[in-house]
Amino acid sequence: MAGSTFFRRVLTGLLLVVAGPAAAGPSLLFELSTGKVLADKDAFMRWHPASLTKLMTAYVAFRALDAGELQLDSPIKMTKHAAGEPPSKMGYKPGSVITLDNALKIVFVKSANDVAMAIAENVGGSERAFVERMNAEARRLGMTDTHFVNPNGLHDPDQYVSARDLALLVRAIRTEYPQYASYFSIEGLTAGDKRLMNYNMLVGRFPGADGMKTGFICPSGFNLIGTATRDGRTLGVVVLGQTSAVGRTDMAAALLERGFQMGDVPAKTLATLPFYGLRGGPPVDMRAEVCGKKPAAAQSEAAGDYEAKKVKSRWLEKIPNPKLVAVGLGGANGPVPLARRNDAGTEYADVPIPTPRPTDYVPAKADAGVKAAVGVN
Repeated sequence: MAGSTFFRRVLTGLLLVVAGPAAAGPSLLFELSTGKVLADKDAFMRWHPASLTKLMTAYVAFRALDAGELQLDSPIKMTKHAAGEPPSKMGYKPGSVITLDNALKIVFVKSANDVAMAIAENVGGSERAFVERMNAEARRLGMTDTHFVNPNGLHDPDQYVSARDLALLVRAIRTEYPQYASYFSIEGLTAGDKRLMNYNMLVGRFPGADGMKTGFICPSGFNLIGTATRDGRTLGVVVLGQTSAVGRTDMAAALLERGFQMGDVPAKTLATLPFYGLRGGPPVDMRAEVCGKKPAAAQSEAAGDYEAKKVKSRWLEKIPNPKLVAVGLGGANGPVPLARRNDAGTEYADVPIPTPRPTDYVPAKADAGVKAAVGVN
């Protein structure tokens, strides 16, 4: 085991050299099937998740699907509150309806804040009720350095995660719900005459890349969770706090590439990784370093377009013949989400104010072991 620790430290040191000064933020490389930690740096440091939050939004939606609360063709209605969320967004008007299937595709390619909020309000009944479910799931999964305040990752000083916690979430999504893996590897969407390419530059460019999500806000920096599969082996990487979209991609690719070269080595797992660093404390704020006096074009998920004018990178090259998926309004013929039905089983005129729920809400079909884990009878 001592040799494994030494190997991980050497690997991490090499990656710091490869990635340069931008490697200051936390990072974690792990094997998806076993949870083995192959390399880690500041894995327990609290960090603002930005749009990586949407992975938990999707996980709660998957749990609701599993519990029979709605279907992929169920209607997700855009409320006035959701429509008012700031960019990145689709700009759908209040009252517009899309399927949950299309909503999830939009969230993972466009990272649309308005659509993520609409999912939350429709699945949970209200933003607050949905966030309670997000935090309940985080506790159930053992995410001990995580607290959610909203479903889309817009900045809130009280919303934080850690690299290790995010890795736990990624494993849960990919191992519990393999049928939804395709949502995370879409190269791009078409919405009317618009073409929306995935902000995850690994997808379509890094050999074997099959997901998952990017995130950016000034206090958090540029974040990326990437997964890739080669020869039946899937690795996941969490990279937080980089200073550019290209930088986070460089770091993630370097970690994944070296991870595939390592093969099967003894290692701690996500569950047994000993805690290190300072316990608790506020998340790091990178606003001055990441944004500072940079132009607005450099301060967004779409910063790659700005960076393409400044640097040359294979991550900025256009994907030849990208596989695009069409999305749009309508087609929502499935049952109305359970949280939007009244006692008679009919749809509320708008997203309702939910009846009080326990703090640790668990879907009705959850087994007794899950309920016991979060303290719900």
